[in-house]
Amino acid sequence: MKILRTFDLLERFRENYIKDDVLCFKKNGTWMKFSTRDYIDYSYNFCYGLCESGFKKGDKIITVTANRPEWNFVDMGMSMIGIIHVPVFTSLSTQEFEFIIKNSGAGMILISDKKLYKCMLQALTNAGVTDRVFTFDIVEGVKNWLEIVEKGKRCSEKTKEYVEKEKTLIRSEDFATLIYTSGTTGKSKGVMLSHKNMVSNFLSAASVFKLCPSDKYLSILPLCHVGGRMGNYQTQYSGCSIYYAENMGTIAVNMQEIKPDGFDAVPRVLEKFYDVIISKGKNLTGIKKSLFFWAVDLGLKYNPFGENGWIYEQKLKIADKLIFSKWRHALGDKVRIVGCGGASLQPRLERIFWAAGIKIINMYGLTETSPIITINRVEKGKVKLGSVGMVIEDVEIKIADDGEILCKGPNVMIGYYNDPDLTKSVFDEEGWFHTGDIGHIEDEKFLMVTDRKKEIFKLSNGKFIAPQIIENIFKESPLIDQLMVIGENEKFASALISPNFKYFNDWKRSKNISFADNEELIQNSQIQSLFSADVEKFNKRLNPHERINRYRLVKDEWSPASGELSATLKLRRQYIQEKYKAIVTQVYMK
Repeated sequence: MKILRTFDLLERFRENYIKDDVLCFKKNGTWMKFSTRDYIDYSYNFCYGLCESGFKKGDKIITVTANRPEWNFVDMGMSMIGIIHVPVFTSLSTQEFEFIIKNSGAGMILISDKKLYKCMLQALTNAGVTDRVFTFDIVEGVKNWLEIVEKGKRCSEKTKEYVEKEKTLIRSEDFATLIYTSGTTGKSKGVMLSHKNMVSNFLSAASVFKLCPSDKYLSILPLCHVGGRMGNYQTQYSGCSIYYAENMGTIAVNMQEIKPDGFDAVPRVLEKFYDVIISKGKNLTGIKKSLFFWAVDLGLKYNPFGENGWIYEQKLKIADKLIFSKWRHALGDKVRIVGCGGASLQPRLERIFWAAGIKIINMYGLTETSPIITINRVEKGKVKLGSVGMVIEDVEIKIADDGEILCKGPNVMIGYYNDPDLTKSVFDEEGWFHTGDIGHIEDEKFLMVTDRKKEIFKLSNGKFIAPQIIENIFKESPLIDQLMVIGENEKFASALISPNFKYFNDWKRSKNISFADNEELIQNSQIQSLFSADVEKFNKRLNPHERINRYRLVKDEWSPASGELSATLKLRRQYIQEKYKAIVTQVYMK
């Protein structure tokens, strides 16, 4: 059958994929599995229950939950009668939750569990919507989502007929979901996406990933993230079984348990994997350690399809047997493909994972483009490591005179919710969507993204600084967890550095040194010497005006919870600049 609306996936399951493990998650130490029949029944009964409760096309419902099968049941239930799904990150502040609740005008808020309900209670109270809240887990004193499902089970034939009629009236161009961006620079924007936006995107992705019904896919990205949602849909389109990771800390364990054929990730996840692998290599001794880092050095030089020649390929076979096969084993032995997007991926990571037989499918896009604009493939001539690939089907790109990437296609959003002026500002007279990213095209087909247009700044000498490129180079250091380049309108570039405190926990044990806290650690002369040597080393790879002239270590580990990173793990530059204002001032004191 032809897929035109997201909920058409249910009928595709009914016709093609009758299985016992369509959607799976771990509860109380056991993997709970939902079958094709479960998926369809829960989705329809939730839909019927919404109708019985008075919901209709155009109404909005918010979900705030970690990844779990119920997200899909309510997503499909809403979409069948034209209710707008508003998925929201769980890590937002009270002010951000309150803004989205009020701005969207949601008629219901679905929350996953007691802990998250308590975190949101102030925002719910401020917004005056406590009576509209339902939870997935049983929470005393709060209505449960199964009340809606039970109401649907008892519905009349008239309600079922109404749903079937409404389904036929929903067009692919209809407004289907409202996704609030993570707001790295300020107030979140509500992005309106249609069925067509999302369907065109996940169909194109499915043709690249080529998953099959016998495969298992570990879902890591939040379903409220447009990339996680696209991956969720394209995986279902292929009939692949989806297993939702418990949390970021259990990914390695979950992989060993389910042995996935693929998974999705943001670059930060791959950076963490790599750091863990390298730290284990450093703990080796003798010939084992030498072989490990020989293989790493070989992998960092990798080019696909035998481009490095016969001798290199023979060496790679040895490295694979001795070292890289163990990397795959740590990921469950079967992983062959990984979808990666959401931020800038370090080319060295892409290269070495490919060398290890784990194909990282790097892609590029925005929430406003559903999200994919370009994606690398796995076939010869269709992949260029270090790029973000070629455009997907029916999408066009061009580079503006100032280097900005422009896009047209069925993936481009309807617009920003309740903000026609902002919508107008991102489209030009010819209908091109302005991404706000800077890039160029290589070999006439591969897109290279260099930085965010708004993040590029100028030094007082007129030289431009593209911070993302510099930051990715320095993040190759095992000493550095996060780094932000600063220096707009100053004579030289500097940086704020959040050290890799986990690395230094291991380091201080090996040196038999102790620190009272992170403040004492960053002030230690040995630590400062290590950073000084690393900064000097990486500066040699940069043009003179790009080099980090001064830097300051900070005692904080940056995260979404503490505010320095967005929910999608990007730097919140304005927040960081303001938080460390005194340090920045001190850096540039005459």
